[in-house]
Amino acid sequence: MKRTEKKRKDIIGAAIDEFREQGFLGAKTTSIAKKANVSSRTLYNHFESKEALFEAISEIMIERNGSMAPVAYDPSQDFSAQLKDALKRYIEVITEETALGLNRMVMSELIRDLDRSRQFFAETETHDYPMTGLVRGAMEAGVLRPADAKLATNQLLALVKNFFFWPEFFLGENQTPEDVLDDCIAMFLAHYKP
Repeated sequence: MKRTEKKRKDIIGAAIDEFREQGFLGAKTTSIAKKANVSSRTLYNHFESKEALFEAISEIMIERNGSMAPVAYDPSQDFSAQLKDALKRYIEVITEETALGLNRMVMSELIRDLDRSRQFFAETETHDYPMTGLVRGAMEAGVLRPADAKLATNQLLALVKNFFFWPEFFLGENQTPEDVLDDCIAMFLAHYKP
C-alpha cells in the first residue's frame, strides 16, 4: 500500500471513530487529523471537508454491504435452497462487526439530516442487491411469477433484515432462531409462486 493510500485509510478510520464518538456535528477535523497522526493540511489534501469525509464513509458502507458477489439463478438446483444459501451469506455480510459499526455511524447522521438522507438513499437506489439476479432468473425460468425483481428482492430482504439485522444493529445481539429464515423464504415463495 502506498503511503498516500495508507494516510487516506488512516484518516477514514479516524473519522469513523470520531463520528461514532461525537456524532457528525460534534466531530472536529482537527481531532480526526490527530487520531490519524496526520496534519490538518494532509487531511484537507485528501478530503476537502467533513462532509466529503462523511460521503466517503457512506460510500464505503454501501460497498461493504454490497461486497457479496451477485448470485445467479441455477436451474439445476432447488431454488429455495439457492435462496437460503444466498440469504445466509448476505446476513453474514451485513452483520459483520465493521459493517454494523459503519451502519450505526452513518444511520445516526441520516436520521439527523434529511437532505443527506435523501442523497444517501438516491445513491443506494443505483445498487442492486446480490440476490436480485437470483430472483430475476427464477422469474424468467417460471419458478416465480413475473414481477419487478428488484421490488421482490427488497420485500424479501426487508423481512429478513427485520429478524437478522435490526436486533444486531440495535441490541448488539441476535437470538432469532435460524428456522425463522425458512419462514421468511416460505412467505416470499407463497407470494411469488406462479
